[in-house]
Amino acid sequence: INAEYMGISGMASIGRAMALLSAVLLAGLACARAYAVNIDAHAEECFFEHVKEGIRMGLTFQVAEGGCLDIDVTITGPDGKVIYSGERETDGKYTFAAHSDGDYKFCFSNKMSTMTSKLVVFTLAAVSEEITLPEESHDKLTDMVRELSESIHNVKREQDYMEIRARTHQMVNDQTNARVLWWAFFETMLLFSMTVGQIYFLRRFFEVRTTV
Repeated sequence: INAEYMGISGMASIGRAMALLSAVLLAGLACARAYAVNIDAHAEECFFEHVKEGIRMGLTFQVAEGGCLDIDVTITGPDGKVIYSGERETDGKYTFAAHSDGDYKFCFSNKMSTMTSKLVVFTLAAVSEEITLPEESHDKLTDMVRELSESIHNVKREQDYMEIRARTHQMVNDQTNARVLWWAFFETMLLFSMTVGQIYFLRRFFEVRTTV
């Protein structure tokens, strides 16, 4: 009887852990959106995201081009409370739990710049609520699933951050290639003009010598 009870208890524990693992995997699939915005000098751009209480929201950003590659960042809650504020940041990532339902404001300010615009690439990701376990679920398997949940969230944040960096580097590479192409075209036209000019003046020189 004890063996049968232990078997049933073990099966129930495994079933509970598998259900929890499925919930973890679904929670790890965050709803993420990527944006790219050009912010003029003395300007500020703000974006709003409606978030429910308990939802964890993540912001990942990087300045792709413009000036010293710095920007001011501010995150404000529905009640006007400043959740995060940073000055002259090149890139970064920040995650917070929504303390109430409402529209959260994410602002990028370029007011410190006098004449240079900034291109900012960023991602907003909403992660599902934290997974809670019943009081009686304290076995080793459920603890491992809990650790897996935290690891999945951390990997997702790192993935979003690396995706932004890769997109930014791709934009920089494309712009550099375009500038190199135009510079090569300019050098080609300059060499062609110099060659034509040298031929013209040499012909004029020999024509004058022949006449004399």
